[in-house]
Amino acid sequence: MTYCVGLLLNEGMVLLSDTRTNAGLDNISTYRKMFTFEEPGERVICIMTAGSLSVTQTTIARLREAMEDPDADGETSIMKAPTILKVAEIVGNMLAEVRTEIGEKMSAQKQSASATMIVAGQRKGGAMRLFLIYPEGNFIEATEDTPFLQIGEHKYGKPILDRVVRPDTSILDAQKAVLLSMDSTLRSNLSVGMPLDMAVIARDACQVTMRRRIEAGDEQFRAMSEAWSRALRDGFTQISL
Repeated sequence: MTYCVGLLLNEGMVLLSDTRTNAGLDNISTYRKMFTFEEPGERVICIMTAGSLSVTQTTIARLREAMEDPDADGETSIMKAPTILKVAEIVGNMLAEVRTEIGEKMSAQKQSASATMIVAGQRKGGAMRLFLIYPEGNFIEATEDTPFLQIGEHKYGKPILDRVVRPDTSILDAQKAVLLSMDSTLRSNLSVGMPLDMAVIARDACQVTMRRRIEAGDEQFRAMSEAWSRALRDGFTQISL
């Protein structure tokens, strides 16, 4: 399984994904689920994926192929699309096409193929935007009322985001929030696992301004996890019936 989360804030966007792919208890692998595409100063796009690896890898590969096509234009390439909304449409259409194609092949074996994606980005002169793309290709967008989106095994990490994240949350606090959200998920679901990939896109930078890979055993992450556990235990003991 997977857990990916994206935050849309006044100061920028914060994105985090795990890397575990589980095809059974004895077949656990590591695959990157965060993909970035940049023309620094002009546009930046980040795509995070969850679901069938065959669907997500094929979709990303075909998006790259479309970008490299000499005849690529704003209708086919995410790096030429006139808006980030159009980027979401291109990604959604490609995901739906790949899902249908692979699903037909797998249906004979009575297996399903499905995937979801988060698309985050900004182009020069445009607003930052964050979308959740469904398997059918349709999508929803993050708003001021709901400034974060999740895909994969999201239920364990949602409570802290609901309580903490607002549009005016600082980038530093947002990084803390997504990491603690991931920590809660790691503790509760073995199908989500490290290493983790985190990216920060500062407002109007139109490029990834911070990248970080967090490996198993990372001291900073471990210290944060332990501090959060202590804070929860202390808070619990202080509450009376």
